[in-house]
Amino acid sequence: MARNGIAKGINSGHITTARELAPKPSSRKGALGKRVSLCREIAREVAGLAPYERRILDMIKTGGSSADKRVYKFAKRRLGSHKRALAKREDIKAVNAKQRARQAGV
Repeated sequence: MARNGIAKGINSGHITTARELAPKPSSRKGALGKRVSLCREIAREVAGLAPYERRILDMIKTGGSSADKRVYKFAKRRLGSHKRALAKREDIKAVNAKQRARQAGV
């Protein structure tokens, strides 16, 4: 909002020009870096899936009409929050897609 030079009312105060500020370091909090993503990828490759993740993968593979909902409910019970459950479901779906692509390629 531009100031209008009047002491009272909306946009009151001395007329100034807004400076372009550099983004704060906190604005990139939680963004996935190259190093961390590589480490996680290697860890997943070496260690494989946790038992509950294998069970989720099996639920996805067997499918059915309400597989997504069942997977979500199971993941939510194990992980404790809505957001984590949705993220885990998408993660395991990606693992399933990668496995299927590997089988199709061979």
